[in-house]
Order: sequence, then structure tokens, then C-alpha cells
Amino acid sequence: MKPKLIIVIGFLIAVGVIVYAAVGRRPGVRTGATAGSSADTRGGAAEPGADVEISFEYSTEKKDWLEAAVAEFQRANPRIRVKLIGKGSLDAASAILDGIDRPVLWSPADSLVANLLAADWQTKNQSALFPVTGDAAPQPLVLTPMVFAVWEERAKVLVDAPAGSDAMMPLTWSAIRKAVASPKGWAGIGGKPSWGFVTLGHTDPTKSNSGLQAIALMAYEYFHTTSGLTVEQLLDPKFQDFVKDIERGVQHFESSTGTFMTDMIRFGPSKYDIAVVYESLAVSQLENAQGRWGSLHIYYPPVTIWSDHPVVLLAAPWVSTDQARAGAQLIGFLRSAPIQTSALRFGFRPADTSVPMKLPDGTNPFARSVPYGLSLELPPAAQPPDGTVVRNMLMMWSRVVKR
Repeated sequence: MKPKLIIVIGFLIAVGVIVYAAVGRRPGVRTGATAGSSADTRGGAAEPGADVEISFEYSTEKKDWLEAAVAEFQRANPRIRVKLIGKGSLDAASAILDGIDRPVLWSPADSLVANLLAADWQTKNQSALFPVTGDAAPQPLVLTPMVFAVWEERAKVLVDAPAGSDAMMPLTWSAIRKAVASPKGWAGIGGKPSWGFVTLGHTDPTKSNSGLQAIALMAYEYFHTTSGLTVEQLLDPKFQDFVKDIERGVQHFESSTGTFMTDMIRFGPSKYDIAVVYESLAVSQLENAQGRWGSLHIYYPPVTIWSDHPVVLLAAPWVSTDQARAGAQLIGFLRSAPIQTSALRFGFRPADTSVPMKLPDGTNPFARSVPYGLSLELPPAAQPPDGTVVRNMLMMWSRVVKR
């Protein structure tokens, strides 16, 4: 090779090395990573000034409210990218426990499932997945109690209201058990023979949080308590018979509360006479139901239970310091007064007790639902049982009821 050609080639190689080194030292450009990306795939901390992405797995009941709130958060905080993942509470808990899902934030429908995952994680890993006390413990985002949605003509047969009284009386599980057990169906308890047998709707407790809450409410009513449910009580054969008798009225255990609520309105009493649902779901659907198959009303059980939608910032190995900081920032935003107030429009009660339940602009669906049985004053609320009790509740139901 000629000497001049060798010199030219050598010069070009030297220039290339210098340019590559200079580009590699420029701020914001990293070898093997997209500019602006957050922590590496191992979950390490993001570089100073880099964007941060946090995954937020949530129960789908609050989808509309959460999507609207997070969109507002992103406009105010463009450097924090939030990846929303809607998933059933029990499915999400199982996936997190098995290491399949690795979110930064998680918000199940209520504390029953949060308690269940905390107990299962402690047993499996001998460590805490998240703090259960103090400022870093799960905080409620929005609230909604469990209610019965009942076709009003049938509800009048089930509920013993004093003559001439307009007061809303509770609907008890004992009354539902008696109705379901009637060999003559509705006719055996004072209803019309054409109504057939009593049909009850609630979700599969092993797949859906509302179904799990329904079983817990049966236990609280049966044992006349609002807290301290024990494993020993769940083993009581008479209580198990109580649950089995009630569940005879459920023809099919759906996996989604929204599915059978929609079917209840679409097909009327031929599908369900009574449905166990979240108040927020009932509020969002009540006006659609009126006039299709009669009047659909809300009734409250004598003891209710809150779906408090706790938000959990996971203290897990895959959560970086920057992600934890961004997650805490999002939690603060979701619990701020303006965002809590916006929850009313989606049928939820704000978790912030300083937020009034009445909106000045008349958009509050709660006010429109009062004629259909909604009440701002609620029956006593039960305390969620601990994780061990919840696990045994699922086992009991699967052994006694599941078909």
C-alpha cells in the first residue's frame, strides 16, 4: 500500500475516534439507551435530569376517574411518565406475588386484597412489600360502599318497612337467604308467581374483589360484629350452611362486577333480581335502568364495607429511588382537594373528608340518585379482616360453594 494512502486512512480513523468520544461525553446521551429514557432495565436510578417512568397497576372500577386525573398530572409534570395498567385486584395481587408484574404503584379495590398480598409476601419472602403503618402506609384514594341494587317491586317484598313509613330500611342477608330457599320462589314469600325463583348476582370471590366483600359481609351479619373476624368463625358449619344457602341463588359467578350490572339493566329481572355491587357502579347506572324494567333502587346492608381503593407505593427491589419519589408525588396529587372533588362526578365518595359531598355546579350524580335510594348517611362499616382471615375465607368459599 502506498505511504500517502496509509496516512489518509490513519487520519480518518483518528478523526472517527475523536468524534465518538466527544459525542459520548455530551450530556443526556448514553451508550445503549434511548435519549430521555429512565432507569435501565435492572431498575437502577435514573440519571439527574432524565425522565422517569412509573407503572401504576389499578383496579378497573376507578378507570375513568384515574385516567382523567393522571392526564392532568402528566400535563403538570411532563418529565414523569405514568404507565397505567388496569387489572383485577386479586389477579394483580397474585401476579405481583409471583414476580410476573412489577409495578411501582398498585391500587386494588380495597384493603382486603392489600392485606392479603402483604401477608402472602411476608410468608413467601420473609420481608415487607410495603409499610403497613405510618406515612408510607397505603392511603385511600376514593371510597365506595357495597350495596344491593334491587328492582323496586321485588325489594318491597324483601324489606320489612313499617306501614306508612318512607324511611329506607336495610336489606339483610337473612332475608335474601329466606327468599332464595323458598321452594315456591317469589310466590312463597309474598311475590308474584310469574317472577319465578329469586336470582342473586355477585362476582366470583376468587376472581373479583366485590365477590370477596360479599362473603365478608355475610360473615359480619351472621356473627353480629363489625370487626375481629376470625378463622375459627369461618370454620363454623352453621355459618357455612348460611353462605351455601344464599349462594344457591347465584346462577353464574361473573369475574367482573360491571359485566353483571350491565346484564341486569340489559335483561332486567329475568337475569337478576338482586345484585351486590359497588355504590359507585350503581350510581353511574341507575338513570340508565329507570323505565326499562321498572325502577332499580339502591338498598344498603345492615353492615357495609368500604372499598377504599388504597394506593400502595411498593418497597420492592425493582423500584428505584427516582421512581419512588415520582410515585409519592403522584399519590400527593391524587389525594389533593381538587382531584378528590372530581371523584364525585364518577360516583365515588372522596377519601379526603374535608371535601364536601355537594357540588355547586349541579353535576353531582349523588344528588340525582337520592330518589332511587342513595343515602349520604351509611350503616356501620366493618373493618377489613387481616390477610390470614381473607385467605381462609377464600378457601372456605371454594370448598363449600364453588361449582
